[in-house]
Amino acid sequence: MSSSEYSDLAAALRGLRAESGLTIATVARRAGMSTAKLSKLENSRLLPRVADVERVLTALRVPGGIREELMALAQEAVAEQRAWRVYKQLGFHKKQAEISAIEAQCSTVRLFQPAMIPGLLQTAEYVQSIFGRQSGMSDEERVRTVENRLRRQVALYDQEKIFHFVVCESALRWRLLPRAAMATQIDRVGSLSRLINVSVDIIPLSGMKTDFPMTAFCVFDQRLVSVETLHAEISTRDPKDVGVYLDFFEEMHQLALRGEDARDFMSDLASKMRQVEG
Repeated sequence: MSSSEYSDLAAALRGLRAESGLTIATVARRAGMSTAKLSKLENSRLLPRVADVERVLTALRVPGGIREELMALAQEAVAEQRAWRVYKQLGFHKKQAEISAIEAQCSTVRLFQPAMIPGLLQTAEYVQSIFGRQSGMSDEERVRTVENRLRRQVALYDQEKIFHFVVCESALRWRLLPRAAMATQIDRVGSLSRLINVSVDIIPLSGMKTDFPMTAFCVFDQRLVSVETLHAEISTRDPKDVGVYLDFFEEMHQLALRGEDARDFMSDLASKMRQVEG
C-alpha cells in the first residue's frame, strides 16, 4: 500500500466515523481496540491491518458498496505478519480482544490444533499455565490476558455461530499441568463438544495418515486464515490461500473421530491420566 493510498484509507475511516455521529471511543470499543489505536489509524500514524479495517467498518455499519471498496484498498497487502514479540510489547490481553472482535463478526470458526488445547476450550488453570511461562509479563498483564481469553469462551454459547475444532491426540497428551488437572481439561473439552453448535473432532495417533500437521491455524468463515508460527502470527485473505487451509481442514476432519466416538476417546484418556496420577 502506497503512502497516498494509506492516507486515503485513513481519511475515509475518519470521515465515515464523523458522518456516523459516533465518538471515537464508541467505535473503538465496538471494534475491540483502544481509542489511541483508532486515532492513529484515522490520522495515518499507524499502518492499517486488514483485520483492523474490517472491524472498524463493521463497528460503523458501513454499507456494502463502500465497505467493499475500502476493504479492497486494505487488502492490497493481502498477507500480514506480526511477530509475537510485538504482541508482547503491546500486551497479550489486547491480542485476546482482537481475536474476540474477529470471532464476533463471523458465523463459522474452524480451528486446527496439533499441539495444544484450543484457547476457546481451555480451563482457567490451563490458560494460567500458558501465560505463566511468558517471561517479562507483569502480574497485572498476566491477569488481564487470562481474563480476556476466558471471556472469549462466552461466544461458544451463541447458537448463531458454529465452532468446529479438529484437535490431534498429541495436543491432549502434551502436559502443561499435573495429570489430574490435564484430565479435568480433557473433560472440559468433551463437555463443550456437547453444545449444539460446537464440534470437536479428535485425530488419534494410531492409524494411517494422509498428511502432516505442520502448524495450528484458524479459518474465520471463508475469508480469513490466521496461522501460528514459532516467531509470528501470519494472516491471509487471499481466496486461493484460504482455500488451501479449508481443503487441509477437511482432510484432517476425515481422519478424525467425531461426536460420541471422540467424546468416548477423550473420556478414556482422562480416566487413564487419573489412574496414573493416583
